[in-house]
Amino acid sequence: MALPEATPHRTERCLTTGPQNRQRPLSILQVLEPSGGGSGRHFIDLCKGLKDRGHKVTAVYSPVRAERRFMSELLGLGLARVQTIDMHRSIGLHDVRAWRHLQRVISSSGPFDVIHGHSSKAGALTRLRLRKRGAAVVYTPHAFRTMDPKLGGAGRLIFGQVERLLGIAFSDRIICVSEDEFAHALELGLPRSRLRLIVNGVNAPEHHERHSLRAQFGIEETTCLFGFVGRLSPQKAPERLIEAFAAMAKQRPEAHLLMVGSGPLEHEVRSLISALALEHRVTLTADIEGPRAMQMFDVLVMPSRYEAMSYVMLEAEASGLPMILSDVGGAGTVVQQDVNGIIIANQDDPSELAAAMLKISGEDTRSAFAAAAQAFRHRHGLDAMVEQTLSVYHELTLQDR
Repeated sequence: MALPEATPHRTERCLTTGPQNRQRPLSILQVLEPSGGGSGRHFIDLCKGLKDRGHKVTAVYSPVRAERRFMSELLGLGLARVQTIDMHRSIGLHDVRAWRHLQRVISSSGPFDVIHGHSSKAGALTRLRLRKRGAAVVYTPHAFRTMDPKLGGAGRLIFGQVERLLGIAFSDRIICVSEDEFAHALELGLPRSRLRLIVNGVNAPEHHERHSLRAQFGIEETTCLFGFVGRLSPQKAPERLIEAFAAMAKQRPEAHLLMVGSGPLEHEVRSLISALALEHRVTLTADIEGPRAMQMFDVLVMPSRYEAMSYVMLEAEASGLPMILSDVGGAGTVVQQDVNGIIIANQDDPSELAAAMLKISGEDTRSAFAAAAQAFRHRHGLDAMVEQTLSVYHELTLQDR
C-alpha cells in the first residue's frame, strides 16, 4: 500500500526555499564516484538545477567507472569547473591518493559554501576533513551499503560503524531519498537531527515514439511488453526476471520482455536467455536510453535486491506505467498495491514474480492498472528535488558556523 505522508516526529522533510534564502549565490562542490544508474542521473540533474538557479557549481567525478554518456552530458552543462579524480569502488591505498587530490581541488577551486558527496566512496572522501569553520558538508548515500541483503554480518557491522562514525563526527546533513532509507539511517544510529528526506525527482518524459520504436525492435502493437531498465548487476537481480518470465511465458505466448542495460552480469544473462530458449521472446539491448524505451513498455518490472529510491521507478511513474517491484526502498513511494502495480517479496524464488506478471498481463487488469498509473504521473518532479536540496544548503549556510 502507499506510504503515509510523513509527520514531523518521523522524518525531517525539506520545504521549498523562500525568498530570504536566496540573498546570494552559493559556491558548491559536488563529488561522485559511480556515474552509472540513478546516482549519475541525480548528480547531473542536481548540478544543472543548481547552475540554472545562479549558483556556482564545481563537479568532481571519477573516470574509472564513468560512462561516456554521463561524461558528455556533465561536460555540456557549462559548470564553473569539472574535475576528474581517480576513485575506486574497492578500498585501498588509491583512496589516500584520491583524498589528497580532492583536498587540492578544494584548496584551488574554493572556498566553497557547501561540499556535497554522493554515494559511499565520494561520501567518505568528502567528509574526512579536519575542519572548524568553513564549508557545510552534505552526504547523499543513494542506498547505504548496509541495505544490501547479500552483505554478510561482518560487512554489515563494519560498514555500519563507518557510516555511524562519519555521520556523527563529520556530516552536517545526510539526505535520504526515500522513507525506507531514512528508516535505515535511524537503525544505523545516525542522529535524526542531521537527516533530511528528499525524494528524487524527474521530469515527465515525452511519449511520441511508441509505434516507431516498437517497429524498430520488431515488437507488435498487440504484444504485452514487459520492460526492465537497469545495470546488469547482482543488485538489480536480472536473473530473477528472466526465470520468472520463462515460467509465465508458457501461458502468455503473446508476451515479450525487453531488457535495457549492460553490466558485469551480461554474459550470464545472455547465457540464461539461451539456456531457457527465450531468444525470440527476450530482447537485451543497451542501444537506447531507459526513459525513451519506457514508452514502448506496457509494464515495468524491477526485481532488485536493494534500492534507496530508484530513478527507474520514478521514470516509470512519470511515464504512467504499471509496475511490478520487489519490496525494496522506494517501492511503496511509487506503487499503491493492486492499484497501479504490485509489490512482491524480495526473494530469489521466481514464483511470486511470475504470478504477478501473469496477473498483470491480463488485458482487463493491465488496463485498470494503467489508468491508475496515469493519475500518478506528476507526483515527484525534478524542480521540487532541486529546491528542497537548496533548502538544506541554505539551512546550513545561514547558521553561525
